[in-house]
Amino acid sequence: MSETAAAPNVPTTTINEDARLESLGYRPQLNRVLGFFANFAVAFTYLSPMVGIYSLFVLGVAIAGPAYLWLTFIPVIGMLFVALVFGEFASHYPVAGALYQYSKFSVGPAYGWFVGWFYGIALLVTVASVDTGVVPYVADLFHRWFGTNWNPASHTTILLITLALLAIQTLLNITGAKVMGRVAQFGVAVEVVGTFGIALILAIHGFHHSFGFLFSTQGATHAATNAYGVDFHGSWLAAALVAVLAPVYIFYGFESAGDVAEETKDASRQVPRTMRLALIWGGIASLVLTAALLLAMPKHDPIATTVAGGGVPAILAQLSSGVQDFLLLMIIFAFFSCGTAVQGAGSRLAFSYGRDGALPGSGWISKVHSRFRTPVNALLVGAIVSVLFVLLVYYQPGKNVKLGFITYPAHTTALYSLISFAVSGIYLSFLLTVIAAIVARARGWVPEGSFQLGRWGWTVSLVAALYLGLMLLNVVVPTGLTSGRGLFNLDWITLLVMFIIAVVGAAYFLIARPDRKVGRHLHDPLEPTGAERVG
Repeated sequence: MSETAAAPNVPTTTINEDARLESLGYRPQLNRVLGFFANFAVAFTYLSPMVGIYSLFVLGVAIAGPAYLWLTFIPVIGMLFVALVFGEFASHYPVAGALYQYSKFSVGPAYGWFVGWFYGIALLVTVASVDTGVVPYVADLFHRWFGTNWNPASHTTILLITLALLAIQTLLNITGAKVMGRVAQFGVAVEVVGTFGIALILAIHGFHHSFGFLFSTQGATHAATNAYGVDFHGSWLAAALVAVLAPVYIFYGFESAGDVAEETKDASRQVPRTMRLALIWGGIASLVLTAALLLAMPKHDPIATTVAGGGVPAILAQLSSGVQDFLLLMIIFAFFSCGTAVQGAGSRLAFSYGRDGALPGSGWISKVHSRFRTPVNALLVGAIVSVLFVLLVYYQPGKNVKLGFITYPAHTTALYSLISFAVSGIYLSFLLTVIAAIVARARGWVPEGSFQLGRWGWTVSLVAALYLGLMLLNVVVPTGLTSGRGLFNLDWITLLVMFIIAVVGAAYFLIARPDRKVGRHLHDPLEPTGAERVG
């Protein structure tokens, strides 16, 4: 679309964004209908502090005590540096596929393909993780309302509920980006009530501890008084290195604002802004809700009682039945909207891959529905792969399985083992993308988007790379199944999963050489050296 050929009622910003897309070699196909708040909502509901806290609160407080609250600042601040780097990329390359596109243009087709590979698998795993994570809440709500007795640990229950959720999410995402945006916008309202609202309700009901409680460890650093029996030999620093993983597992997803850039109005200016705001407000909401939950913990033996009661439900049980029912509804929708946003982001990555010829059946995957203007086939493929991941719940050995020097722990589903890649894969793809920014700067890249870091570009990029590198190491380093970190990464299992995914990706890459087709889509008139590198 050229400016002269555009219809009179088409906003100038849309014309400019589509012109920029065409200058990168892509024909505008998706529907540019998302405004600032809708774009923010997609990023915020993917990050979803509510889903993260209700899932991970018990691990954080059990490992390092109430003082784990303050560790939230580490991933929030670290990821803000990452968001600044991504924001500059998103402003210069407002293209669906985000990290894949940023890395492809900055370093080269092979490098970009592998970034997209790790990122894409992590997104699909996240959908499976989020949708299976809501099963206990659905089972509880149906029991309270209809007297059903579904076992949330039953493989069949998990599969059926997850299939139903995936079907609804896929249908909504197919019907258009505007619908996805509305689901996400309602999800933001739910997140506000589920974080700030619940914090207020707990405060009105009455806290059981003073503010000083938030700075205590409650004996969590010693094996005798640690809820999981983990021994940190009295060192809160050692405990903090593990407990920080609880908030670390929450603060990502903001980059999805870039995945839907081709459907966002004035994307070059708005996407960088929404990335930062999703992180900042996610951090504020997390601090408020976590603090309220900590202060509302039982007065006597708070950590052990909370862990025995299953975490957050043990704290909320003190509220009235009606409030608990309402809260269950909010939790379920928070999980639902989070999964919907992640699926939407993943489908745009698959569409972007397919448009570049980077996947088997690329032409079919990149096809856009003529009416809804959504990548329907990419959504269907993503849903099918997520179902395949969910089927991994059926593998759950009754005793430890020896895999050479690696021990696969008993009573652990294969899906739970794979879920660790939802974080390690994200951190790996994030790190590779930030490295791509460093490489681009070293080659003389000059950002030309609405958002630029200017003279701070090098500093911000290096700090972001340092944070991601150190935290990725903290996520994956094996320290034994009985260690605190083993509660997150299952010792060597996370590294094993990363290795398998890397090997599968490398095998396909060497056989199909997708980089050769991707290399045909590297023209950027604002960065002429890109074409020279390809040649």
